[in-house]
Formats: sequence, structure tokens, C-alpha cells
Amino acid sequence: MIVMKFGGSSVGTPDKIKRCINIVENQIDRKPVIVVSAHGKTTDNLIESAKKALTGTVETENIRHYHQGLAEGLGIERVLIDPLMCDLENLLRGISLIKELTPRTLDHVMSFGERISSLIFAAAMTNKGIWAIPVNSYDIGLLTDSGFGSATPLNGIEEEINKNIANLSGVPVITGFIAKDKKGNITTLGRSGSDFTASLIGAAVHAEEIQIWKDVDGVMTADPSVCSNAQNIPVMSFSEASELSYYGAEVLHPSTLVPAMKNKIPVKVANTLKPEEAGTMILADSQLVNRIAKSIVYKEDLCLINIISQKFNSTARLLSSALEILNQQDIGIHIAATSESSVSFVTNRSYPEEVLCRVSTNLEQIGAVSIEKEKALICVVGEELKGNSKVLGDIFTAVGKAEIKARMVSQSASEINIAFLVDNSQITDIVMHLHAILIGR
Repeated sequence: MIVMKFGGSSVGTPDKIKRCINIVENQIDRKPVIVVSAHGKTTDNLIESAKKALTGTVETENIRHYHQGLAEGLGIERVLIDPLMCDLENLLRGISLIKELTPRTLDHVMSFGERISSLIFAAAMTNKGIWAIPVNSYDIGLLTDSGFGSATPLNGIEEEINKNIANLSGVPVITGFIAKDKKGNITTLGRSGSDFTASLIGAAVHAEEIQIWKDVDGVMTADPSVCSNAQNIPVMSFSEASELSYYGAEVLHPSTLVPAMKNKIPVKVANTLKPEEAGTMILADSQLVNRIAKSIVYKEDLCLINIISQKFNSTARLLSSALEILNQQDIGIHIAATSESSVSFVTNRSYPEEVLCRVSTNLEQIGAVSIEKEKALICVVGEELKGNSKVLGDIFTAVGKAEIKARMVSQSASEINIAFLVDNSQITDIVMHLHAILIGR
């Protein structure tokens, strides 16, 4: 048995959906379980509709028209989606009446994308002669806590999911991204939630492989939009893939891999537009290549927060006090560095000016504060870095050739990544130089 997940852009048009169904048909002998995201930009459109409802405007015509177009393009009766569209409209009317949009209600609104997608994809498969059935993930036992917007699956749900899938007739087409809590409220799994669903289900059914189908050529040696000669990485480890995701690669989210990693299930990332290509296989253990590293990634639009203080008699106290203030202001931290009387933090994302001003004011209680914006973390990732005494020299030779000053240099305890801070404007130059030296050769 395999699990095949198809992302939103991969099911965004009738032709793309047909292509996905062909991919399923070519592997039908492997007993596929399908997981689908919402079609195209539906989730964004649903969020926008919920916000409009909050102001008193109930508008679903664009969403209805788009999905009716998909149904017609696939030879499916338009009335198939009518019940769910009516439920959505009623929910939005409720929001408009009470003028309140809670995280719980927003999760309910967003769920309609995957629920409609499951209906349409399953109907299109059946039209092609492959008996398929739409399945809501919560109906087969995908339960979470009540952390609306980014819920955590409950422990011990795998057996129930496995049993329920085994009792299904036909190829199941399961909703990604959504679940329910114990009270029956619909929840969502957060960023890359459909990938996470696929990994959870793959672990539950003891799949031989989990396939993540997107409109990208697997995991690359660099961002192709920045480095035109970036190459596909045929094989990498779970640890390498997690590090790449943590430092900005958008192919997979680290939490997506956890269930697969625990069960040592291979995860394949492949391109629906090029199904004949190998894509990237992510395995429990790494396979070393004859390079210094496997990939270079970056995370841009970050902030560097510097605090200098003589008020504390230990770095630990200064660090603890600063982190407490940042936590109170919901500021996420990516990496940190300390000296005798100072600490520096790189944030995990950009923040609005008013938030940074408030943070600065609070941090001034403990020392002098400076905040630098428009920063980027560059990270070199690969198991090949372990024990390589020359690698730092090679990396900073590339940095020097690009005439760039690297700051906040950091290497993980696992030794499979080296990260440093530069300006946003320097991303292209440094990635190109690093790729030529570390990957190209």
C-alpha cells in the first residue's frame, strides 16, 4: 500500500486533475490511498470570504463558479458540490450576523476546500473507471487537540485509522489539512497540513512509501529562481530534509516528516508535470554524495536583534531575561549568539514595525537595543559536512569572493548544517557563489 498526496496547484485545473488521476492509475496495483489539498487558491479565497462576512458581506460566487468549472471540465454534475456550498454560505451568514470570527470558526470555513476537493477528485476517478470514494479524514479517526489553526494529532489514533481504511471499498480520496477534536469541532493542521495528513495516514497503514506530488522537481540543490543551474537531489535523509525545511525550503515542512521518520517509511517528492522523472527520495539514512554538501537554502526578511547590557552578572541571566520578553511579545527566534555582556537573536520571520517598536521598548529595560531588518539566513545542508575540517574555509572563501560580510555563524550539533546571516540584497550573489564551489564541483 502507498499513500499519494496531491497539492493544491497540482489539482488546480481539470487538466491537472486528469494528470494526477493518470499517475494514480499507473500505480493502481500498489493499492494507493489518496490525500488531496484544496483546489488551487481555494483556502486563501475561503479566508477572504470569512473576513468579508465579518464586515457583513456574504460572498461565495467566485468559489462556487471556480468549482463548478472544475466539475464541468471533468464531466461531473455541478450539483455534486451544491450541499457543501449551501453549508458554507450558511456558516458565512452566521459570521455576518454575530460579527465574530473565532479561530474555531475559521478552521470550519477553511475545511470546505478539502471537502469539496475530495468529492471532485473521487468523482473524476470514478468517471475514468477507477472506483473511488471521498473520505473526510475525521471520519476515519484523525483526531487532534483543540489548537485551532495548528492542531496537534492525538496519540494512539493510528490503529483506528488503519482499521477504518481497511474497511473502505474502492480507492479512498481523503481530505488533507483538516481533522476534528474530541468535541467534534473541525480543526486544521497548519502549514503543509495536507503533507502532514499523508504522513500520518502512511504511518497508520504501514505504507511502503509516501508520495508527495507537487509542481516542483523534488528537492533541489538551490532555489531555481535564484540559481539557474540548480539540480535535483535524488536521495537525501530525513534529517537533511528537516534542516532544509527549517531554514526556508518550502518543499516539505519538518513536522510532515515526523510520522514517516518514526516508522522509517520512504517519502518521495515528485512533480506531477514530470511524473517520469525520479524526483527526490527521502530515507531514514543518508546516502553521501561526492560533494561538500547537498543543498543551499535561505530564509529572508528576518530581523537581527542586538542587546548590550551591563546589568547582569552572567550571560545566562541576560539571555533568560531577553528570551522572556521576546516570548511575551510572541517573537519567534531562529538562532541566538552570546558574549560576556550582549546577546543577539535572529527572528524566525519578519514582523510589523509597530511590533518591533514595542519589543524594542520592552527590551530597553535590560539594555541598549538595536534592531536590523531585511536580513537573511543562508544555510548549507548535507551529511557530507560531518567531520569535514575544510568546509568552513570553502564556505567563507565563497563568501569572501562575493565581497559579503557573514554574521552570526552557526553550526548544529549534528554537524549537517552551517548557517550565517547576510542582507536580503546579498542572497543571489552568495547562493550563486556557494553553489558553484560546494555543489557545482
